[in-house]
Amino acid sequence: MAQPVARPTYESGIPLGRILGIPIYLHISWFIIFLLITLSLATQFTTQHPGWTREQHWILGLVTSVLFFASVVFHELSHSVVAKHYKIPVQSITLFVFGGLSRIARDPADAKQEFTVAIAGPLSSLFLAGCFWLIWRYAAAGEMVHAAAGWLWEINLALALFNLVPGFPLDGGRVLRGLAWGVTGNFTRATRIASNAGKFFAYLMIAVGVWQALNGNWVGGLWLAFIGWFLLSAAQESYAHVAIRNMLAGVRAEDIMTTEVPTVPRDMSIEEYVQEVLRTGRRCHVVLGGDKPVGLVTLAAARTEPREEWGNHSVQAVMLPTEKIHWAKPEEPALGILQRMQNQDINQMPVISENHIVGMISRDTILRVLQTRLQLGHLT
Repeated sequence: MAQPVARPTYESGIPLGRILGIPIYLHISWFIIFLLITLSLATQFTTQHPGWTREQHWILGLVTSVLFFASVVFHELSHSVVAKHYKIPVQSITLFVFGGLSRIARDPADAKQEFTVAIAGPLSSLFLAGCFWLIWRYAAAGEMVHAAAGWLWEINLALALFNLVPGFPLDGGRVLRGLAWGVTGNFTRATRIASNAGKFFAYLMIAVGVWQALNGNWVGGLWLAFIGWFLLSAAQESYAHVAIRNMLAGVRAEDIMTTEVPTVPRDMSIEEYVQEVLRTGRRCHVVLGGDKPVGLVTLAAARTEPREEWGNHSVQAVMLPTEKIHWAKPEEPALGILQRMQNQDINQMPVISENHIVGMISRDTILRVLQTRLQLGHLT
């Protein structure tokens, strides 16, 4: 799956290195599915080849599982290579419990790009399925290679077919969005179509999974229902991201920033600063050294200092120095600022023009704009 970056849900995993300049991560949830697949393969090989040793069953299960996840990385790299061809930056690839996730910096610019980036993944899995099938069918290799290749061509075929299901945000859903975008010429309408298709297939998977669980297949049924729930959440989140983008279209920092910038002197004690916050309700202030900004202090930063020390230390001890401050430009889109605030887990950001702080913008302000536009039916 190729997903535009909305928040760093899976990017905080264990780094494995880089391929083609793209960082590869392992999310902690990946270990669960890796162990389950390895166990399943070792059990399957034990049943199919009772003459092998226990060590052979487990070694082949482990190697085959590694090759499967290498296939998943190849699938995600295919998305990423095509995205980079269109000058779309690729942030990372992460392996997690449901497979792989390519995080790209933005949506494709047109329907052709959307279709091409999306279809690259399933085509790559079909290519691998064909390669492993040729090894399984024609290669003069030993039993262990034959058994591994047989499982790998089937699972890559299944991966390709599953991802071609026309439900957002699966690759098939993105293919559908590309086609709908090309026909309607409207990105938002195309996203709504693909998202609704994604919800339909998600609900279908949940219903089938529950039915299987009630009829005795607890493991398979609950797993299918869990995947359906994940797809439902992803479809809703993906459409919400597009809705937010549309509602904030054309809104810049200078449109919604407050030009009244609260300041405090660098020698103000933390005790005095907390009293200032309680008096005014403002939780973020620029710290001045003379007339020059030297940092940024927030109530959260002040509370990192022990309560009994508030009268003994100044705000300079807990402020964020100017060189570490995240700031915005007046002309910067509000959506980009909101995403940066979410990614960096900050609530306020100074707006700087020509080395001068001209305003402050907060996450709450942007969210209020979103709420107001939603109430007015801004989204079309």
